[in-house]
Amino acid sequence: MTRAQLEHIVRAAGSITDESVILVLGSQSILGTFPAVPPPLDVSREADVCPLHAPEKADLISGAIGEVSLFDSTFGYYAHGLPPESCPLPAGWPERLIPFQNNNTRGVKALCLHPLDLACSKLVAGREKDIAFVAAMILHGLIEVSALENQIGFLSASDQRERARQILGIVRSRATNHRV
Repeated sequence: MTRAQLEHIVRAAGSITDESVILVLGSQSILGTFPAVPPPLDVSREADVCPLHAPEKADLISGAIGEVSLFDSTFGYYAHGLPPESCPLPAGWPERLIPFQNNNTRGVKALCLHPLDLACSKLVAGREKDIAFVAAMILHGLIEVSALENQIGFLSASDQRERARQILGIVRSRATNHRV
């Protein structure tokens, strides 16, 4: 997904929900900090989004511009309405959100996860695609391992911290061996 495609999703999500601030969770939130990302960080066709002040409207987004919708078949990408409580995030994440708003969002403001918060969430999820994503973030210099290790300490649950540290070991090995 490109930044322009994410801007389109933010604009559409704002219109569908009649909300002016859209939270961007998941992989595509990287586009808030880095408007152009190298492969494989750009391969997803999906953006996880949620109206910041009305998370109960997330299902409206999935229904209107979600997977297998007319929007998806027309543009080749889609949105998944996802409330923030679905993602394990480090304490203080709302204060670190990265905003963007421009002509392409037509007045709708996007708030994207800080790259370290995104990486922590992906480490806890620990799926193959998450491991590859975080390894690529490290390999391309978008985050530093030492900063990520520190950020893991802010995950609220001890089992999340333990899992994140375990998966980070796998990620470090891949990044060191340049296997993304």
